[in-house]
Amino acid sequence: MSDRLSVFKTYKLYVGGKFPRSESGRVYEVTDSKNNWLANAPLSSRKDARDAVVAARKAFGGWSGATAYNRGQVLYRVAEMLEGRREQFAREVADAEGLSKSKAAAVVDATIDRWVWYAGWTDKIAQVTGGANPVAGPYFNLSSPEPTGVVAVVAPQESSFLGLVSVVAPVIATGNTAVVIASEKAPLPALSLGEVLATSDVPGGVVNVLSGRTAELAAPLAAHQDVNAIDLAGADEALAKELEIAAADNLKRVLRPRPVDYFETPGIDRMTAFLETKTVWHPTGSLGAGGSSY
Repeated sequence: MSDRLSVFKTYKLYVGGKFPRSESGRVYEVTDSKNNWLANAPLSSRKDARDAVVAARKAFGGWSGATAYNRGQVLYRVAEMLEGRREQFAREVADAEGLSKSKAAAVVDATIDRWVWYAGWTDKIAQVTGGANPVAGPYFNLSSPEPTGVVAVVAPQESSFLGLVSVVAPVIATGNTAVVIASEKAPLPALSLGEVLATSDVPGGVVNVLSGRTAELAAPLAAHQDVNAIDLAGADEALAKELEIAAADNLKRVLRPRPVDYFETPGIDRMTAFLETKTVWHPTGSLGAGGSSY
């Protein structure tokens, strides 16, 4: 029996529910911790970034208008699909981050659990961040959170999978859509995640994954007039400052980078960072000594 040749995987971007190569036709070599070649990843261009924003904006209405319970079901489905491809992601994480098989498997398990954690929050965050406000006067005063819109996410550079999911899941759990710049050094787990999202009931355009030079892609996204917010988790201090200045042009919400242990149970701050609060006043009628009337 003759030895067969392995079928090398062709990694592609994930934009608008499809898998395009970069419009530039460029690729760059991805290597492991020992500088061994792993794959050629698409080297996204500014045009790819703009296309991803168009796809995210198109998907925003349907995703933000879905019920919170439905979004939770979709996120849980992502976790189910990841569980079925656990071994593949463990291999990719081990190569990407130079981890042993057991440590990589622990990272993947934590990542799957993180999806489940955020899936459980989709229909609860409104109760935590909204509610009735006591006011002086005959009014009902009710506050409720709403998604801010299209969020650009600069994924963590070192934590190629757990860190990635820890910054993407809270963005979409609350009804936003995302344009994600994968880790420049280790983009393969992020590109494979796109394949999972495509088969997990996540509508096309809700998450768009780009690979390439972080600074090259982040600059046009920070300045883009149709991007409503940006998470700078994977930007260094100099790049973060540059992007924050560009983001001020249309008053984007900006979440600056800070040290994070992604294995710790997250709080709700990454969800609330990209929520707007809508408050409604409604008259209750006259308030007399005998009680209220409507």
